[in-house]
Amino acid sequence: MYKLVTAVLIFISFSVKAQQPEMKGGLANFIKSNTIYPAYSLQNCITGTVNVGFKLNSKGHIYYSTVVKGIGTDLDEEALRLIRLTNGKWTVSSKADSLALIVVPVNFSVNSRDCSYKIKAEIAMAIKAYQDEEELKKVVLNFYRNKEKGLAKPEDELKILRIKDDLNIDDEYLNAKIEMGLKKFKQGDLLGACEDFNFVKYMGSDKANSMLAKYCK
Repeated sequence: MYKLVTAVLIFISFSVKAQQPEMKGGLANFIKSNTIYPAYSLQNCITGTVNVGFKLNSKGHIYYSTVVKGIGTDLDEEALRLIRLTNGKWTVSSKADSLALIVVPVNFSVNSRDCSYKIKAEIAMAIKAYQDEEELKKVVLNFYRNKEKGLAKPEDELKILRIKDDLNIDDEYLNAKIEMGLKKFKQGDLLGACEDFNFVKYMGSDKANSMLAKYCK
């Protein structure tokens, strides 16, 4: 059993020389208060730094965000989620460059006795296993994107269905993804919500179509 994270260390820096935007209460405190350590990385004692880049308009809203350098696990998604949650919470100077990419390194650290017994090779294998699953998901996503464009081979769908079955991507999994998307929407993370809804769509399901039509036009 893995203990709850007791320490998440956050280091903030900006990669641009232009006048820096400010966030009331501080970004470090916000991230520390809102971090939910992702299950896979927590269970496998995966830690490290995720560099997230984002751009702000003059009103302090995030109009672009991406993982600049990640770890390759669900820590990347959590770091991106946290930055997107700051949407609208920034004060931007009139002298600030709205085209500049702000890069924030978010460091994840687990304080757990169980993790002290993990060796680097085990952690590396866990990261590789996660990445292998992500690659298989990309195969499924690409197939259904191509199918929408009329470019997919119908005879390949049986193989895609087998991959989905191996990955346990069933109705329960997709419903959970939709619920996560709705939660992100309520938090103000429209980009993250629409990514989740599109993920469901390109897993070959119409479960999220109404949400896509409503929120992601």
